[in-house]
Amino acid sequence: MFCRIACRRNRCIRTSRRGDQASHRAPFDPSVVVLCVLPQHNRHPLLLPPGLPSLGHRSVFQPRNLPGRNAVRTRSLSFPPLPRRECFPLSIPIRRGRVGSSPVGTQSDASDTAAMAMAKCCTTWRVSRPSRRRATRTRNIQLARSAAKAPWSCDAEVVLEAWNTNVGKGLDSDEARRRMETFGANELTPEPKDPLWKLFLDEFDDLLVRILLAAAAVDTALAYSEGENSYTEPLVILLILFLNAGIGVYQKQKAEDALEALQTLQTATARVVRSGELISKLPARELVPGDVVRLTVGERVPADCRLVELDTATMVVEQSALTGESDGVEKDVKPVEEDADIVGKECMLFASTAVVKGSGTAVVTATGMDTEIGNIQAAISRAGKEEVVTPLQESLNQFGTVLAQGIGVVCLLVWLINYKYFVMFQDGAVSFDFDNAIYYFKVAIALAVAAIPEGLPAVITTSLALGTGRMAEKNAIIRNLPSVETLGCTNVICSDKTGTLTTNQMSASHVYVVESNRGLKKIDVTGSSYDPADGRVLLDPSEMIHLLNLRALAGVANSCNEAQIEYKDGKFSAIGTSTEAALKILAEKIGAPGTDLQRQMQKSKEQSPSELVACSFLSSKLQQKAILEFDRDRKSMSVLCEGVLPGLFMSNSEGVVTPILNEPQEDKGPLNEADQSGSTLDAPWSHYLLAKGAPDGLVPRCSRGLLPDGSVVPLTETLREEISKALVEMSAEGLRNIALAVRVDGLEDLVGYNGSQDHPASKMLMDQENYAAIESEMVFLGVVGIKDPPRAEVAAAVKDCQSAGIRLFVITGDNKLTAESICRSINVFDPTEDLEGKSIVGRDFMSLNEEDRLSFVSGTGSRVFSRAEPVHKQEIVKLLQKSGNVVAMTGDGVNDAPALKMADIGVAMGISGTEVAKGAADMVLADDNFSTIVAAVAEGRAIYQNMQSFIRYLISSNIGEVLGIFITSGLGMPSMFSPVQLLWVNLVTDGPPATALSFNPAEPGLMKLKPRQRSDPFVNKKTLARYLAVGGYMGFACAFVFVGWYVWPNNPLFLSGLQHDGHSTVTFYEITNWAKCSSSLSVDGRWADFAGGQYVDGTGKLYDYTGPMACSYLEEGRAKASTLALSVLVCSELFNSFNALSERSSILTVKPWSNKWLLASVLGALGLHLSILYIPPLTRIFGTVPLNWHEWITVLALSAPIILVEEGMKLLVRKKD
Repeated sequence: MFCRIACRRNRCIRTSRRGDQASHRAPFDPSVVVLCVLPQHNRHPLLLPPGLPSLGHRSVFQPRNLPGRNAVRTRSLSFPPLPRRECFPLSIPIRRGRVGSSPVGTQSDASDTAAMAMAKCCTTWRVSRPSRRRATRTRNIQLARSAAKAPWSCDAEVVLEAWNTNVGKGLDSDEARRRMETFGANELTPEPKDPLWKLFLDEFDDLLVRILLAAAAVDTALAYSEGENSYTEPLVILLILFLNAGIGVYQKQKAEDALEALQTLQTATARVVRSGELISKLPARELVPGDVVRLTVGERVPADCRLVELDTATMVVEQSALTGESDGVEKDVKPVEEDADIVGKECMLFASTAVVKGSGTAVVTATGMDTEIGNIQAAISRAGKEEVVTPLQESLNQFGTVLAQGIGVVCLLVWLINYKYFVMFQDGAVSFDFDNAIYYFKVAIALAVAAIPEGLPAVITTSLALGTGRMAEKNAIIRNLPSVETLGCTNVICSDKTGTLTTNQMSASHVYVVESNRGLKKIDVTGSSYDPADGRVLLDPSEMIHLLNLRALAGVANSCNEAQIEYKDGKFSAIGTSTEAALKILAEKIGAPGTDLQRQMQKSKEQSPSELVACSFLSSKLQQKAILEFDRDRKSMSVLCEGVLPGLFMSNSEGVVTPILNEPQEDKGPLNEADQSGSTLDAPWSHYLLAKGAPDGLVPRCSRGLLPDGSVVPLTETLREEISKALVEMSAEGLRNIALAVRVDGLEDLVGYNGSQDHPASKMLMDQENYAAIESEMVFLGVVGIKDPPRAEVAAAVKDCQSAGIRLFVITGDNKLTAESICRSINVFDPTEDLEGKSIVGRDFMSLNEEDRLSFVSGTGSRVFSRAEPVHKQEIVKLLQKSGNVVAMTGDGVNDAPALKMADIGVAMGISGTEVAKGAADMVLADDNFSTIVAAVAEGRAIYQNMQSFIRYLISSNIGEVLGIFITSGLGMPSMFSPVQLLWVNLVTDGPPATALSFNPAEPGLMKLKPRQRSDPFVNKKTLARYLAVGGYMGFACAFVFVGWYVWPNNPLFLSGLQHDGHSTVTFYEITNWAKCSSSLSVDGRWADFAGGQYVDGTGKLYDYTGPMACSYLEEGRAKASTLALSVLVCSELFNSFNALSERSSILTVKPWSNKWLLASVLGALGLHLSILYIPPLTRIFGTVPLNWHEWITVLALSAPIILVEEGMKLLVRKKD
């Protein structure tokens, strides 16, 4: 039986024999807790003081109900058996504040003697005073909160205790189920999508579209009120609007897949410890905080975890997609500062990252949306909700607002000017003609339809779509149509370094080997990928064969290496750390010893390009016996090998060091015949310790250096200084430096080790404290400078960007020195440029106030941000946009996705980019080529130039329509055009030429111009003047032919004349007062003799408007004059389309046939116009009549001069420039 005897407030709990009564209330130290154990068969009752809970059968006592929780200091004591009914101390420590108890009997008093005897035999534990208890409780609460909120800042044991779990047993199934209900599944929550109907309605959220909808509604109401059966005009308007809306919905549906792509990064299964058993394939979605997971090489981390144990000496995780760090990050169980950035949280494993080296055990601390990748998804969602208006949309919105205001004023003005035809003052009375009022209201609607370029949305959409096709041919895949034009005005590109400006494939750049006892030899290596055929060692092959130390270095680089090079789908990739992969490729480029052997290797490579022939050969000559894993103290790792290391030496039993290939024959040169055939490599086996590591950790443990001839020299201070200089030089280039060495003597204790624990060396190798001693007295082979090389084409592309006035912001997770070095090498900065105020660390940037941050990103020139996190990238994009910049963000990793979504245009890498980045981007580079961005920018500028051309073409045409209607209506003439005619012109005859202008070639020098500003409108004073000049001529020409047919048909300007149809002329007064053609309306008798008229059309059909139909000659009979005006309008616009081939160059320079699509579209549009003139069903719908050839001569004579008008405007532009 267990019982707890405690004293609280001078009242103690005690036990006694059955039947005794307890009355003892002796004073007692309140800081004492007495624990005793009574024999199980002797059941004594407990008398509990007030305020303490009773203990029932097998109950678990929670210490939270007692004072001084978690303050009991326990100890384990062992005593010999005590007599019956006597107390003895508890023989086990109290853990987690829980005490078991057996059932108690009835309560009875105990004698003072029994109580005192019991108290004497009990051992006491001191607890803290109330103030210390409160401090301890507060500290425990704070530790628990820190362990949950910032597990990287707490010891692993604290984190495990906070989640109430342990490494050996993990969680039980019931607890895991409860936590699943609390925290939810380990998966990302998809954002709800808008239904199709809402997307469709959103397409009508445009001012001009709403005006057209209103016009269609009014037109429908008028047709219904007048009993008309034709609803052609409103139906045509609605058809076009619905078509444009459908295209917009289709594009949006294709663009929103970034969040779904995030889900593909979630690990399918995980190895989890549950109830003391290892579950090898638990679905990752079932993980909960507190789960203990096991991770090893090649596995993806299933959730955010706190590393608690390392099963190997080191553990390296590749998290470039999350942090932008190009190198694998070494992990440790030690806590870090609470405010550490994501790169500095070395004890944390983040969801979706991959283990590339080592293994360990971790406890899950965050799942689903609470993980770092979940935070990125939330950021993407927020960025998506913060809708970015593209410069094109902004310009169109401004243009639409101005146009709508102008339309409203002009329509109202036209209606009011003609008030005298429906509001009449006669003999002091006022009368109102409802029919005429409706007529002029229809004229106002026609004017609105004429002013709005209905075909503009469709033409812009088609133009952008055509641009996407051209960009796709250049490996730039556009996912969002407006992004095509946005590229053209981009003035800042925010680019991630790793995988965008660089290859994200580490590559050796320089090798230093000992040349003599006073200096080193520098050897350059080219290449920027894991393809061994990409680059070479810049040495003559015959010279390289003589450098035995270089060949020995190749052997160490290959064998002291755990990476593998994989060839799949025509590409080389690395399995393992990128640094070790670079060393493996370096070994392959150096090759194997012996000229004959080199020839054999070359032949094998030609037959099997994907095979690493030299590495395979080198590996076949050595057998790996043990790995001395890397640790941070000695900063190196090594392998114990048995065999022959090419280019090196062996030690005999007497410890004499003998180079393998340093006995030259008199007639054979420095290499003997055996070496050339490769048979020397079959020499007796030897033992080597091959080592690599950080130079500052490995070089001090080297005592000698290997010379090119295979002999060794002491590693003197002079040589050590030369090594230091070489390291400083490579560090200045942003290279990662790796030293390589070998030990050949002093390994007698390790000879014959094969992994068996019975071997004497086993105990030595199991203790990592011995590794530094084993890796001593080594022979220095050389140092290798490794870099994440820039893409070959990037430097030229950066120059092109600078010529185009585009600033480049490099934002990377790498350290500052590496980032600056890369930027200098790719022309972002000059080699000697002072980077003060141009280079900054991400955390330092965020520590600035907003004004200083804005000042840093403003101005001219490029910038580089190192150690940047995703939130830094978003802040940079926000500040640039706040300054009025048009920002393009390039990237390939998960960490780039929020900034890609937020930028004006996001550019993702198609090959190396994650699906998350591709889904969030507006444009994807299929070849991961930075120069493709420059080509896309040039294409974007060309597209904008072409958009200006067809907008100038469309708007000037609309101005001509509006001006013609305004002139005729303002003078009181019949309506020159009907709404359906204007719709036909705007959508059908104008549409094809406007679309064809999208195929205009880019003007020379386009990429030498500065990017246009976001605030630059489509229409400024200069463009408005051109619009008015060209449109003004069209309007006057249309009005002139309309009036001329009625009043002056034989005008010389008509050339062949318009009198050949036999029509009757009218006076200018009659045509401008046609609405008064009625005896009831005439007050001056001028209409008494009006007889109307008649004419024949181009097919000889007679139209008679005489007698009772005389007044109809000015209304229905206007079909001929209207057809002439419509034809002049159409032909003027078709001629004007050739003016739009270039904004500045003459039509004599840019020939009409330079755009064959335009020629075809002009002919097609002319054919469509002829169809509504000569096909009877269409003539009735559009109110037209066929024209004769005399009339066509007049039409062409009035239309062609539009070219001269535009040529004059171009001449003025060229002179001003």
